[in-house]
Amino acid sequence: MEPSDPRLDDDMLGVVLDADSLGKDVDLSPVTQLLDDWQVHPFTRPEQVAERIKHATVVLTNKIALDESSLSSAWALKFVSVMATGTNNIDFLATANRGIKVSNALAYGTPSVVQHTLALILNLSTSFHRYQASISRGDWQASNVFCLLDYPIREIAGKQLGIVGYGELGKAVGTVVAALGMKVVVSEHPGREPREGRTKFEEVLRTSDYISLHCPLNDATSRIINADTLALMKQDAFLINTARGGLVDPYDLVSCLQAGNIAGAAIDVLEQEPPTLNDPLLKDIPNLIVTPHNAWAAIESRNRLIQQSRENIEGFLKGKPVRLVTQ
Repeated sequence: MEPSDPRLDDDMLGVVLDADSLGKDVDLSPVTQLLDDWQVHPFTRPEQVAERIKHATVVLTNKIALDESSLSSAWALKFVSVMATGTNNIDFLATANRGIKVSNALAYGTPSVVQHTLALILNLSTSFHRYQASISRGDWQASNVFCLLDYPIREIAGKQLGIVGYGELGKAVGTVVAALGMKVVVSEHPGREPREGRTKFEEVLRTSDYISLHCPLNDATSRIINADTLALMKQDAFLINTARGGLVDPYDLVSCLQAGNIAGAAIDVLEQEPPTLNDPLLKDIPNLIVTPHNAWAAIESRNRLIQQSRENIEGFLKGKPVRLVTQ
């Protein structure tokens, strides 16, 4: 064993800051058996972070922020494993200055996000949620014919899906919907001239029957779906967002839906999560479906996340870290 091997340190403490974000049906033991001492917190408020990580060598966080103020007293901290792909909750300048290594998780939730995206496309296409509501009201029971045809129903075969963000998730969604007969068009990054195989963003908006967002949230993509870009979409088009809430201006989307300027939308992510009671996208809007940021959350997906977290910690303990993020 090399003298620099972290396992030589005595009394290594591991801390999980937001275990409840993984659900109560996930077994953490593949991770917690790696160190003798763990503190597992269901959730951590910002003012509690510094105290909880003060003596930690290893920290696991999903969405709890680790910034300069919380890291300043974490004298023993050597490794952070983010239980997600996104690492915008980590102050990388602060971790770099302290020699703290950071790893994340990759592609663990792809099948889950793909099936959720497809479910949203199908629910919008069949007005599934509206028919469920009508049955609850007794409309079918009161009908004088055997079926209800009060809301639009369309086939997705032959329709065009415009994908904005063609990484791991965008490509996987494209593969699945193409197998169901959809035409897939890939958008160039907004504001850029299209590369080979990509179509200008505005053209994708104009020509697509469905738009599905799978791009990261950054300065270039913040609120790329707004009044101006929504106005480019077909009146019978649908918008799906399983990426980040900040990609969509919520007030502009609500106005567009209420005016009937597009056919509908399905949203799994909001700008603030959990949302406030007065979030504009939580109004009763018939042509809007909202799910609670659980596209990624199939049990198989969460178990893969735990396994990757285990691999990350094992790599750190062996002095051979994996999935390092330097940003």
